[in-house]
Amino acid sequence: MFQFTEDMKNVVATAVRPFLFATASKDGKPNGVPIGFVRILSDDEFMLVDNFMQKTQQNIIENPVAAVTCWSNEVHYGYQFKGKARYETSGEVFDSAVEWVQSRGASFQPKGAVIVKVDEVYYVGGRKDSRVNLASQEN
Repeated sequence: MFQFTEDMKNVVATAVRPFLFATASKDGKPNGVPIGFVRILSDDEFMLVDNFMQKTQQNIIENPVAAVTCWSNEVHYGYQFKGKARYETSGEVFDSAVEWVQSRGASFQPKGAVIVKVDEVYYVGGRKDSRVNLASQEN
């Protein structure tokens, strides 16, 4: 079972915004979008705030496989997190997304919250083999 390490949490906290969020249609057509509002939600989940998604939202409904990629200039590497996404427009997670966006002074109302339950993670950067699924090595 995947769980964020302290290093992964540090990279996410210091990551350059926006993150890259990738999805694919039911036919496998890829889509990547920049996302500014991203944070760790639990030991194995991200929350991303949907402000402008259209194709991405449809992709999540049709095909929940997704990836979140980030890079930290502080440590000069990043991670790609892969897993299943779900889309919420009400409830506790959505309410926390709205509160978070409003606390940052945004002038828009979020349309939804995307939750990605991570089951794979890959290193992004030099000096390591990025093809290795780090989640399988952690236990």
